[in-house]
Amino acid sequence: MNTDTTRIDWVRQSSRLLGAIAVEFESTKPFRGLTIGTGIHLEPKTAALLLTLAIGGARVVATGNLSSTQPETVDYLTARGIEVFAQKTTDAAVHGQSLSQILEQKPHLLLDNGGDLFVRYLDAPYEGLLGGTEETTSGRMRLEPLRQQLELPILVINDSPIKQFAENRHAVGQSIFESFMRLTNRSTNGKRVTVFGYGACGKGVAACFRNAFSLVSVVDTDPVTTLEAHLDGFATPLRQDAVKTADIIITQTGAADVVTADDFDHLKDGVILLNGGHFPTEIAVDTLVSNDLVVKRQVIDGEGIESLHLRDGRIIHLLCHGHMANLAGPRPLGNSIESMDLGFALQARCLERVATGGADKTDCIVPVPTDIDAMIATDYLVLNR
Repeated sequence: MNTDTTRIDWVRQSSRLLGAIAVEFESTKPFRGLTIGTGIHLEPKTAALLLTLAIGGARVVATGNLSSTQPETVDYLTARGIEVFAQKTTDAAVHGQSLSQILEQKPHLLLDNGGDLFVRYLDAPYEGLLGGTEETTSGRMRLEPLRQQLELPILVINDSPIKQFAENRHAVGQSIFESFMRLTNRSTNGKRVTVFGYGACGKGVAACFRNAFSLVSVVDTDPVTTLEAHLDGFATPLRQDAVKTADIIITQTGAADVVTADDFDHLKDGVILLNGGHFPTEIAVDTLVSNDLVVKRQVIDGEGIESLHLRDGRIIHLLCHGHMANLAGPRPLGNSIESMDLGFALQARCLERVATGGADKTDCIVPVPTDIDAMIATDYLVLNR
């Protein structure tokens, strides 16, 4: 007999770590009586995490991130008792209203992605916040200067070695490559690719494009990291030379204004720009699109491709309007299920640690505790032997 199922059901069935944690949480209820507020991409793999937290006794109130909210995921979560304040939008003001709605619920724990919720909490603090987690390097960089104001246990998932190699290096590299192919249907063979940023995500992106027979250059502001890229076999030209020769430019830094209108004079005709970083500011899209050098802008509706025609006849192609390419555009799938299962298992265990009093204010903006890393690694290996 045939029965209908959804992609989210497929993801939940494939998330073996979260499935095992959900069985445990159903008995232990570590979040009983607590509200967890989340601001993280609302897509099928996130749904598996949020439902695991709810099984652990939490009231979950959720919103997403700019551009990446998937309506089908919102509907799925809402039908299962998760309170969702989100819509798919690229408007920062609209997204800001959703973030405020989360904090109006006065959650006891925050699961943040990019520091949006914790920064807003400081603008209007309330009693009862125990702490929480931050998913990204971008968020950690944003929150570190605010340690003395926050004084709460906040565990940074992206600083886990598991997150660094499993998701950032392997999965981000794969998903950015897959997204380039899905969005453009262009060959990578023999193309000159410049990757800005050689952190864990940049390493994965550079490796995947090299494996697809591209000629890959790396640009990083840190000379030690640049040396590492050189010894890994990548070209490390001066920034201007790397930009001039690139057929494809990928930003993967966590910083803003990596590629700006100042680069117009150096960009190659037909170059494709895409961003893999969390914030849609690594490519300064607004200043690119509104620049006097642009005489025509063409957008392929629904395809995530826009072309900027310059006065001198060159054309610059921009993917997903600078938003994170693997979670934007048509049929975005994001990172692999297995990598997100690992990362979200870290999230679940870290939130459990804060909820049960195993972390205090001295654990403010710190990496995942090593015993949690060891637990997740052991469980994954046992499940996959």
